[in-house]
Amino acid sequence: MSDKFSEENDNYKKITKAIKYIDEHFKEQPSINTICEYIGMSKYHFIRVFKEYVSLTPNQFLQSLTLNYAKEYVKESKSLLDSSLDLGLTSSSRLHDLFVNIMGVTPKEYKENGKNVEITYGYGYTPFGQALIAYTKRGISYLGFINENKEDIIKRFKEVWSKAKITQNDLESQELLNQIFLNKKTNLKIKTANFQINIWKALLNIDDSKEKLKTNSIIPCIKALSSSGIISDYKKI
Repeated sequence: MSDKFSEENDNYKKITKAIKYIDEHFKEQPSINTICEYIGMSKYHFIRVFKEYVSLTPNQFLQSLTLNYAKEYVKESKSLLDSSLDLGLTSSSRLHDLFVNIMGVTPKEYKENGKNVEITYGYGYTPFGQALIAYTKRGISYLGFINENKEDIIKRFKEVWSKAKITQNDLESQELLNQIFLNKKTNLKIKTANFQINIWKALLNIDDSKEKLKTNSIIPCIKALSSSGIISDYKKI
């Protein structure tokens, strides 16, 4: 085995180990230094290689993973503070920021199925085929690629946001998709982290075999991710 392949194999194993560690210890909200010490990799090398193999930064992955679990906690718990503490977050404001930054809604709005929230959704085209995108004034709430699952996705979408004020606007949705995938400027303001994480989750959800090959090249560690909590509700809204 050449030195290059040996290094890549070693990196893959260490990033897989890091994914498992973060998944098992997310309630501790482990720092980069803690993860690096556990897998035996320098901080800056780890951040670079993790982004290369996972297509998110370690912090973005931890946030996305925490949000997956947070959705369940918020629905079941009466107190947002209790949910925050159970998830290893130091305050309810951190839980609030987690939801708003990734889903464009507050924890309370998610818990109440989008009550009084204005959500726009629509269909459009991307380099990965047709997609459904939904968004609020704060950011993207959902992004999913569509094949034969179109009816299931829109049904699930409307169930989750059953109390929201939902409006369909395919033209504006296509403009937003162009902004995200083709870097075309629009009047819609979306935070970079918001659309990066939502694109990433949508890529994990691709079922089409041809498009899945593209995903595997974009996210080399997808096999390790598939056994982590990040996939527990990746087909849900």
